[in-house]
Amino acid sequence: MAKLIAPSVLAADFANIQRDIEMLNNSDADWIHIDVMDGVFVPNISFGMPVIKAMQRHAKKTMDVHLMIVNPDQYISTFKNVGADILTVHYEACTHLHRTLQAIKLEGMMAGVALNPHTPINVLEDVIMDIDLICLMSVNPGFGGQSFIENTYKKVIQLKHLIEQSGSKAKIEIDGGVTDQNAHKLVTAGADVLVAGSFVFKADNPTQTIKNLRLLANS
Repeated sequence: MAKLIAPSVLAADFANIQRDIEMLNNSDADWIHIDVMDGVFVPNISFGMPVIKAMQRHAKKTMDVHLMIVNPDQYISTFKNVGADILTVHYEACTHLHRTLQAIKLEGMMAGVALNPHTPINVLEDVIMDIDLICLMSVNPGFGGQSFIENTYKKVIQLKHLIEQSGSKAKIEIDGGVTDQNAHKLVTAGADVLVAGSFVFKADNPTQTIKNLRLLANS
């Protein structure tokens, strides 16, 4: 199965967001990763619903929306309405995770769960069959451009084992500090989707960078 590249528009030029979305449409990117931050769950604020709706008008690829917010349940249908194809919530923000996952699926979206760097894999054992995507944070959430946390490789291997043992079809997504220096090693460990923000959008040639990353992930 081909490994996927999901550039994060958190690192895009917000003043030229249409241009950057169209660049992704015309690139080898598979998904468009959108980080939503509320300034409460993480110490930063990013996109609101009107901006995501504006992105949807131009996006021709899967919209992978990652909620770094408290009380995600109250916004599930709203994110469906503004264009999310995949909706990922943080384990740490959900008191009733199983119920949240079912609510996402009822809206017709793929249901994802994100884990912060300090959160162990075993917290997902009882819901692994209900998850379509598991996003392992390989930096502390809240800001782009951070350095990759090396312990992530071990967590990918542990998560891959849990998925295989349970018979789950969940994909493993890595978010934070992904570059051409760690992409192949992450995929070898078991990753299916690589989120890259600064590495793509700060490159001299983002389209070529995406192409190279995808080739590296699938080599």
